[in-house]
Amino acid sequence: MKSEKTSITKPSLGTIISNIFRPPLQPSNDPKHVFTENFAPVDEMDPTECVVIEGELPISLNGVYIRNGSNPQKQINGAQIFFEGDGMLHSLRFSNGKVIYCSRFVKTYKYLVEKEAGAPIIPQFLSGFYGFEDVFQHVIISLWRGLIGKIDLKRGIGTSNTSVSFFANKILALGESDLPYIVNVTEEGDIETIKRWDFNNKLFANMTAHPKICFDTKEAFAFECNPLSPHLTYFWFDKNGVKQKGVPVTYSTNKPTFVHDFAITKRFAIFPESQFVFRLSKQMLGRGMALSVDKNKVPRLGIINRYAKSSDQNIVKWFEVPGFNALHVINAWEISGEDAIIFVAPNNLPLEQVFNATDKVHFTLEKLKINLKTGEVSRKILSTLNLEFGYINPSYVGKKNRYVYMGINEKCPKMSGLAKIDLEKECEVGRRFYGDNCFGGEPCFVPRNANDDDNIDCEEDDGFVVTFVHDEMSGESKFLVMDAKSPELDIVAVVRMPRRVPYGLHGVFISQKNLLNLSI
Repeated sequence: MKSEKTSITKPSLGTIISNIFRPPLQPSNDPKHVFTENFAPVDEMDPTECVVIEGELPISLNGVYIRNGSNPQKQINGAQIFFEGDGMLHSLRFSNGKVIYCSRFVKTYKYLVEKEAGAPIIPQFLSGFYGFEDVFQHVIISLWRGLIGKIDLKRGIGTSNTSVSFFANKILALGESDLPYIVNVTEEGDIETIKRWDFNNKLFANMTAHPKICFDTKEAFAFECNPLSPHLTYFWFDKNGVKQKGVPVTYSTNKPTFVHDFAITKRFAIFPESQFVFRLSKQMLGRGMALSVDKNKVPRLGIINRYAKSSDQNIVKWFEVPGFNALHVINAWEISGEDAIIFVAPNNLPLEQVFNATDKVHFTLEKLKINLKTGEVSRKILSTLNLEFGYINPSYVGKKNRYVYMGINEKCPKMSGLAKIDLEKECEVGRRFYGDNCFGGEPCFVPRNANDDDNIDCEEDDGFVVTFVHDEMSGESKFLVMDAKSPELDIVAVVRMPRRVPYGLHGVFISQKNLLNLSI
């Protein structure tokens, strides 16, 4: 019997050239695939009263819960990953049992320019350069628009879609590709974008989406990270929001690392340096994202004085931690009586899937002990569960804490449940799944006495864990309030949302007493 020859069709020259200028999209960056189901964007919604369908809302929740997320106002004709849509804030305003829901875009400069144009104009940093056509359109045309005054790139190019923070009596919508935007929540529950905050011209381009707020001093600590030298600059703000002079954190490598989050302690700031490196040449050649994984690079932790000055000698000290790739950080603190630091964060493996297929990433929560004298770093895995998007009692930032509430990862930021981890016992002590076909997001801890004048003496886990949850079968979204102390994380109250709330990123609860003192 004669074997049949397999016919292999070679791509034509036209196909090859076409693929260079506009490569075929992949499921991880095709907007028609990425922004589907409950990842799909929604329109804004005016303040709308919600119904409590189970239990009773605790008085502690008087205030507002605000969660940020990626919600493209215009569909891009090209590549776009989930983390680069326009920022949309979803809020719940609580007042003595009454609940008002509202959703508004963060009115960034990018949002306003593209709304007026009726189409995407300003490129996405990570996924906006997927082929030579993108390079031409976003670099040449954007520069031309800038020269003729159609756009002003100095006013920012970011989406402010990642997180929400509260410091210096201001509510901030944050995204690391831009500066913070100040927002306001009205008594009626509406959300207003006030302005882009450059801290009186002391900060130019961008700032982390994860500043650390010290509960005791009310100071805020932050950094900016970019592909250009000095790559990473650390700075802090006093309680009034006055920015102090930045300190460049020098890398001992010519491959600048993407740093998304960090930690503070009483005396230090700690930066996790992963295997993610910036490669602008790859981006400028239209070969995809500017971030790549360098498997030959050894991850490290960099430690700098909390109030470091640029005149200090040996500003940063590095500790190698092979195989430890942390993007989000839970907390860190110094060990009393020892020259050592505890550092808690999820390890992301395989790292190359973080922006491609988060359902294939396992987030392993680890507790590290860093010996500042010997340089030794020991590691302890706290749970075999796939855990990401952790939240602690905010009054324990930079101090020894015992409990962390983690999302159980399904397809980040989509979570099938949450787990309570005891950092002292180094094990799981509570868990709740949301039910069949039901998924939530980042859990947010609210102290039971958040509205009291002094909540220092309350137990660390005395409070509530809250999150949005979506039922993918019924299409209904709810807001859950859970007892943070109970082993089963018992349901305290359930609020029916007036419409679908998409999966999002990070949020914060702001008490009524803080809302009364907003400075906008």
